[in-house]
Amino acid sequence: MLRSLFSGISGLRAHQQMMDVTSNNIANVNTVGYKSAQTVFADTLSQMMRSAGAPQPELGGTNPAQVGLGVRLAAINTSFVQGSAQTTGRATDVMISGDGFFVVNSTNEQLYTRAGAFNFDAEGKLVTPTGAAVQGWPAVNGVVNSNAPLGDIRLPMGTLIAPTATTAAVIAGNLPANAGSNATTISRTIKIYDTTGAQRTLRQQFIWDPSAQSWSLQLDDGNGGAQSPLTPLVFGSNGQITQPTYTDAAGGTHIGMQYDPSGNGTGTMIDVDLAGLTEYTGNATVQPLSQNGAPAATLQSFSINPDGQLVGIFSNGNKQTVAQLALANFNNPPGLEKVGDSLYRFTVNSGLAQVNAPGSGGLGTLQSGAVEMSNVDLAQEFTNLIVAQRGFQANSKVISTSDDVLQELVNLKR
Repeated sequence: MLRSLFSGISGLRAHQQMMDVTSNNIANVNTVGYKSAQTVFADTLSQMMRSAGAPQPELGGTNPAQVGLGVRLAAINTSFVQGSAQTTGRATDVMISGDGFFVVNSTNEQLYTRAGAFNFDAEGKLVTPTGAAVQGWPAVNGVVNSNAPLGDIRLPMGTLIAPTATTAAVIAGNLPANAGSNATTISRTIKIYDTTGAQRTLRQQFIWDPSAQSWSLQLDDGNGGAQSPLTPLVFGSNGQITQPTYTDAAGGTHIGMQYDPSGNGTGTMIDVDLAGLTEYTGNATVQPLSQNGAPAATLQSFSINPDGQLVGIFSNGNKQTVAQLALANFNNPPGLEKVGDSLYRFTVNSGLAQVNAPGSGGLGTLQSGAVEMSNVDLAQEFTNLIVAQRGFQANSKVISTSDDVLQELVNLKR
């Protein structure tokens, strides 16, 4: 039989495979995180008709004469070019900007994906649409240890954080240097919390002594608790406060005073920072700026930062890191094996997974509220369809022509 028949058959098979790959790309044009594939052809073994000959003194060398035996599919390469961003507005949708894969656990197997369309299940686990649990590092008291083993990312909405007692407060602003000849009291309040999370009121009374032409400060618990001694405030010639001062537990000296709400030394001491006070001619602008206490609170919502930290927002307004998503990368990402559901599996030619936090170790950052679209180029894929169709057509013509030649041979014997 003619070799061209078998070459044509191999061409039909190869171009059919090319059409299969192209049609799969087009079918996944709207699949989140899909990476397109391209076929690579190679010729098969060639039959040696004449070997190469070395040059001789009287005769030049000759090249080998070989007849090819067709074509085969050498490879199907996956392109990991970044896909476009599609904004969804869903807080659980996450896109990787750069290199890397999300790590997920599916039936006790660690797999990888670029598709970041996640949801929370009934147990508060962050999962893929098929239920694979997204992996990362859970936080302990707001601190993430990225050297710890990977675990499921959880966000239980019933999470309760313990109250924080107030141990520091900051007061700043201006006390008028021209308060006049009459006694004046400026009163301000700020909410504070004890160790049980009970809310109390820290009242600050700035008292002007017209005879001494100076200000003093007295702190008390607005709920009827202890009252601090009347403490003179001393300002320098530049209007900046210089006294009073206190020494903290570490031995450092600060401008301000300490207040014990219990009045008997058994309560949580509050360091009141007064370094921001001034005494200039003008209006009174003194105000309490901040305090570090908070009541007990429950988790209400969350956000995902570019570094993968999942930050919980609690009912008391505080934010705390709950977990951090992990990303993995490989020396040879095209060596990964597709296992369906937009997931990939490690292979011996992909290299080991290198797991790290987003934004480190050459990994990309995360964008919340968006997903990565397919990187399929429809213009290129439709062109590939035409190329595959014409290649298939040409190889079928080879088979038809070979058949005509065989028919002529048969017709030699009438």
